[in-house]
Parts: sequence; C-alpha cells; structure tokens
Amino acid sequence: MGQGRILILDDEPFQLQFLSHQLANLGEHAVDACGSGLDALAVMAGQPLGERLILLDLNMPGMDGVEFIHRLVDIKYTGALVLMSSEDARILATAERLARAHRLDVLGHLSKPVQPGVLKALLEQWRDKVKKPSRTIPKTYGPTELRRALEQGELTNHYQPKVDVKTGELKGVEALVRWRHPTDGLVFPDQFISMAEEHGLIDDLTRIVLTEALKQSRIWRDAGLVLRVAVNVSMINLAQLDFPDFVLTRVLASGMSARDLILEITESRLMKDILAPLEILTRLRLKHISLSIDDFGTGHSSLVQLRDIPFDELKIDQGFVHRACHDETLRAIFDASLGLAGQLNMEAVAEGVEDQNDWDFLRGTRCDLAQGYFIARPMPGAELMDWIEIWQARLPDLVPISS
Repeated sequence: MGQGRILILDDEPFQLQFLSHQLANLGEHAVDACGSGLDALAVMAGQPLGERLILLDLNMPGMDGVEFIHRLVDIKYTGALVLMSSEDARILATAERLARAHRLDVLGHLSKPVQPGVLKALLEQWRDKVKKPSRTIPKTYGPTELRRALEQGELTNHYQPKVDVKTGELKGVEALVRWRHPTDGLVFPDQFISMAEEHGLIDDLTRIVLTEALKQSRIWRDAGLVLRVAVNVSMINLAQLDFPDFVLTRVLASGMSARDLILEITESRLMKDILAPLEILTRLRLKHISLSIDDFGTGHSSLVQLRDIPFDELKIDQGFVHRACHDETLRAIFDASLGLAGQLNMEAVAEGVEDQNDWDFLRGTRCDLAQGYFIARPMPGAELMDWIEIWQARLPDLVPISS
C-alpha cells in the first residue's frame, strides 16, 4: 500500500503471530509486532508518526492499553489507532471515547478473536486516510474581529429541518449561525461561540440570530409555509432581565405567533445565579414561547434542569442517537431519555440522525421529531423550498404507505 507501517501491540505471542499472518494475507508486510508498550515506544522512536497504524490490545500486564494511550499523547502521535480486547464491549467503547477525547485518530475497535472481514474494513479506512492530506487545524478568532463582524452584519443563519418521525412531514427548523468571513469564507459556530461567551458578545450575537430567524419565518409564512423555528440561547443570555421583552418585541414585529418560536437552552457552563434565568424562562413560557432542553444528557443539561425549568421539548443528544441501533448502552440511554420525555409530556427530538440505520431505528420508537445530516444539512433560508421537493421525493422509500 505504500508509505504507512503497522504496529501490533499485544502481550500474547499467539495473537501477534495470528494478526501478522492475517495482515500478510491482506497484503500488509510492513508490520512491527511488539509484546510490550516499552518495546513499541522503542520501535516508534525516531520514525514518522503520521502514517502509522497501531493495533493496540487494552489488557496487558505492566503498561496496559490505557497507559499506552497516554504515552501516545505525550509523544504527539498523529497516526491512526485501533483498539483490541476480549473484554466487555462497553470497556472497549469507553477506551475508544477516552482516546478520541485525547484527539487521537481512532478508526474503531476489534473484538477478539479478530474477524478478517472487520480487520480488512479498518485497513481500507486507514489507507484512505493516508492517501488524503492531513486536516488543517481550524482557525480561532479573537473578540475584536467578532465584534467587527457583528457591527458589519457578517453573521447569517442556516436552517436545519426537523421532521416528524412517523410521517416525514416537515415540522420546523433550527436556526444555526454562520459567519460570512470576508477572507476565510463560511466560519462555523464552534470556532467562535465559546469566545463570544467568554468576552461578553453572546448577547448581541443571540439577538441578531433571533431577529433574522423571525424575519425568515415570516418570509416562509407569506409563501404558505408555516414552520416552528428554534433558536439557540445561552444561559448567559438569561442573565439579562430585559431578554423576555426583547424576544416578545421581535415576535410581535415579525407578525409571527409566539407558539411558533422555540428557544433551545444550551448550558455550556454552570450558572452560579439560577434565579434570573428561572424568572426569565418562566415569563417566556407564560407568553406561550416554547422552551427546549438541548443536548440532553451531556454537560450541565440534566434532571435538575427538568425539575426547575418548564421545558416542553427535550432534544436527545446526537451522541445517544447515532449508532444506537448497534450499541446496547446507547439504546438504553436513548430509551430512558425518550421515556422521561413522554412521562413529562414533552416532545422528543432526536439529534444526529446520520444514516439510514439511524432513521430506521427511530422509526421503531415513539420519538416525535428527528434532525440530522441524513435528513438535511443546515442550509440558507432561501434553499428550503427546493429541499422540500427533494425530501418529498425521498419520502416513499423512507416512510412506506403501509406504515
């Protein structure tokens, strides 16, 4: 295959020989086999790390797989990693999440005994990565540049559809901010939202997003398309006591119904003073504006929030939706979240529907709404009508009439 080398790290001599033989059958001959973490680190010393693939056994005496992962972080390993174990699948999955949290390139995991077909698929995935140029690190931006962007009107909204799981009908959209940077092109929110929160710019940003979303909703309504629009709101916004009056003023100015606006509450950091947010959110609900708890089950989005805040929508985080059909742990968490939403009379939205398997899985549940790349990527408001035609053409295959 060319450039890359493979390193097998396993303390069992039979496994080293078995995997080396399997790799040779698959055309991989540039293979190093090591029985300990120290041996592996010695082999790697002084060699290029970017085009290497490591098959790492987790359960080894001395330096185990988790400690070896830390060593890879220390030496700034940039190649690919596949985890192996005969342990419980949940341990494998946890170790995989740990390695990814350290920003290691984890292709997946192998359960022992290793199946040749699974190994072959991972090797093909690795080959594709080696052929492609490495990804550039996303650029970060400072508060001065973002402040200028706010003043110059460089922020815009894209909209991701939310559809009924049972019928496929378009029910609403989520507004997602983008930055039309004059030199860098379209910049995504993960590159500037945290900075906006840290430097006191999130309130201005949220108000711009909300105002544009309501204007776009009115354009759709005038065209005969009535949709509920969701706007993300940071808990920091909810420290501003005038926020409810701002929201209601904008709703009235747009001519929209308050019931067609959903505020998705994202708590990226723990609030010390919860009284102001409680007051603001209660006032908004009294005006019939819906509240959604976003990314439920992650960060600070928790049962305490459900107890204290009058939410009427629960968004199940994509980390518990994508691949839930293949993972018993994810399925259990998904089912628990869905059951909780039902018992509290909340509408349930599944985020992160990435493929046909995710869609088919949701179709077998009582989940209300779905959104994700399998349905549609976020798009400018002007493109929604064209997407609707494409979606309606797909529906007969996704929602059989017999259902």
